[in-house]
Amino acid sequence: MVWMKKSSGKSPGFYACSNEDMKRAGWCLSNDISISVSPDWHGSISVWIIEIKIKDNIHIDPTRYEQKEVLPKMYEYYKYYYDKYNKQQSL
Repeated sequence: MVWMKKSSGKSPGFYACSNEDMKRAGWCLSNDISISVSPDWHGSISVWIIEIKIKDNIHIDPTRYEQKEVLPKMYEYYKYYYDKYNKQQSL
């Protein structure tokens, strides 16, 4: 039996992403576009921020997201950048 230490950090929860979500995220990562979520340590326990890195430029989304909406928003950003920069435009 394996004993695991109780987690004391924050988690954005679970999001069941689709194959299309994974394809768009993979394309973005291959093209130096990454999107990450991190806790807003100064906010409430369920407040998250989104960081977008394109090449060497980092942008922080000014909106703060609740736990249940942050991962869907991250994949929405992946779709936005995939649609904006991918010339094939097809999944």
